[in-house]
Amino acid sequence: MSYSPADPLRPVTLDDVRGAQKMLTGVARVTAMEGSRHLSQLVGAPVHFKCENLQRTGSFKLRGAYVRIAGLLPEERAAGVVAASAGNHAQGVALASSLLGVASTVFMPKGAPLPKISATEEYGADVRLHGQVVDETLAAAQEYAEATGAVFIHPFDHPDVIAGQGTVGLEILDQCPEVRTVVVGIGGGGFAAGIAVALKALRPDVRIVGVQAEGAAAYPSSLAAGRPVAVRNPVTMADGIRVGRPGDVPFGIVRDLVDEVRTVTEDELSAAVLLCMERAKLVVEPAGASPVAALLSDPRGFDGPVVAVLSGGNVDPLLLQRILRQGMAAQGRYLAVRLRLTDRPGALATLLGVLSAVDANVLDVSHVRTDPRLGLTEAEVELHLETKGAAHIAEVGRALSAAGYPVIA
Repeated sequence: MSYSPADPLRPVTLDDVRGAQKMLTGVARVTAMEGSRHLSQLVGAPVHFKCENLQRTGSFKLRGAYVRIAGLLPEERAAGVVAASAGNHAQGVALASSLLGVASTVFMPKGAPLPKISATEEYGADVRLHGQVVDETLAAAQEYAEATGAVFIHPFDHPDVIAGQGTVGLEILDQCPEVRTVVVGIGGGGFAAGIAVALKALRPDVRIVGVQAEGAAAYPSSLAAGRPVAVRNPVTMADGIRVGRPGDVPFGIVRDLVDEVRTVTEDELSAAVLLCMERAKLVVEPAGASPVAALLSDPRGFDGPVVAVLSGGNVDPLLLQRILRQGMAAQGRYLAVRLRLTDRPGALATLLGVLSAVDANVLDVSHVRTDPRLGLTEAEVELHLETKGAAHIAEVGRALSAAGYPVIA
């Protein structure tokens, strides 16, 4: 299943996806389909998670990478492959290349999380750190391909890659034949395009909803313009879907087959990651949780049964800590507050007593006594509190005000 560079926009068909499925037998896992009772209650219909976060390498990317590399001619394989990625695609290419006996070089940004760099190396790739952002890394990988003859493996803009990702759509229909809506995150569009090819060919009645991060939403403007349009400086914690411009190949498929593209905020993404951990016991990265964020933002806007595709689970532990804190804050379960008090013995204990009386759990305290902003008898305290929702936060605020503590932030 190899496509000529002279025909880069060749349509991807159901036969291509079925061929990819045969190729991936014994390579990619048929990932689990798990029900979500909590989301089902919110949506008013059954909601299931398609758990690609449990795929080998932690995301769906292995599927497309393997199909693309397996389709190379012998002389192309001999030249090796090269890719650029901040994480998931890097690991997918590295493992696929190792399984096929092909040398791989992967360029990653200098700021890429260490766990992702280590995993990519362990899968067998020669990792080279270049640039601060993925665009610079991508340019370096393309220059390397031109200089060495290595085949550049694009993360989403190739028919073989799209066909490989589309195998998830076939699995969804096998595991949940009664599905009416599939919700999937969109970055460059290869994953959503592949799923759409499979689903619409077999079940044209299934509604497909794509989800983008609000700060990196290239598809709404591109669909309105009728062509791929770049978003300058896309910003989102969801690096798996932080793509500035839709791919030329997937764009046409998404335009024709995906029924709707929605956007979600950073707070909604954080709340979705938190829900996956607390309710489903699943570690899911922000991009993978974007379908859950869409369901949480408009739970009655989806006909069920619904399948939310959790595309990946590769998240840096330090980022996960910040995400969970933000998710708790979005739900009113976390409060950071700064206030001033008189600097005298027992003052901090008195403040903590006020918080204890309203059942606010103190997670962290920062006590500053010497600062040019403070008077001689003042101290500043920053508190991180675990709270029980918006009503409890309001109660904490009233208690602090009644006790005479001026809140700064």
